[in-house]
Amino acid sequence: MAAPGQRGPAQAGQATPGGGTPGAAVLPEPAQAPPPALRPTLNSDGQRHPVMNTVTLLVFAAGICAFAFGLIVKTHLPATILGMAAFGGGLVAQMMSDTREQRVFIVAGIIAGFVGMGLAIAHGGFG
Repeated sequence: MAAPGQRGPAQAGQATPGGGTPGAAVLPEPAQAPPPALRPTLNSDGQRHPVMNTVTLLVFAAGICAFAFGLIVKTHLPATILGMAAFGGGLVAQMMSDTREQRVFIVAGIIAGFVGMGLAIAHGGFG
């Protein structure tokens, strides 16, 4: 009870800070379920695209391999070939891609392939 002259929340006609009834206990909000785990997928539109998913992963892998081989001077020939394949195949795959996730991996493969091809050409190219 509030002292005389002071207004407390339990006085008749006064609302409590939580908006509940006077003298009622304030309970915490119920716990929410954790968000679902993120699953990496290339099919964000809900449809299956097995051929384009395979092409996407091949372009990405070829680009990464071309970049890695392009850093090594003795492997300039395979790096040049892989870089050209990743760059050319990636440009074609980009035009046929179905989802945003596929485009992200394809562009990453194109860029890695182009840089790897450039490094390989600087190290000797086909010769």
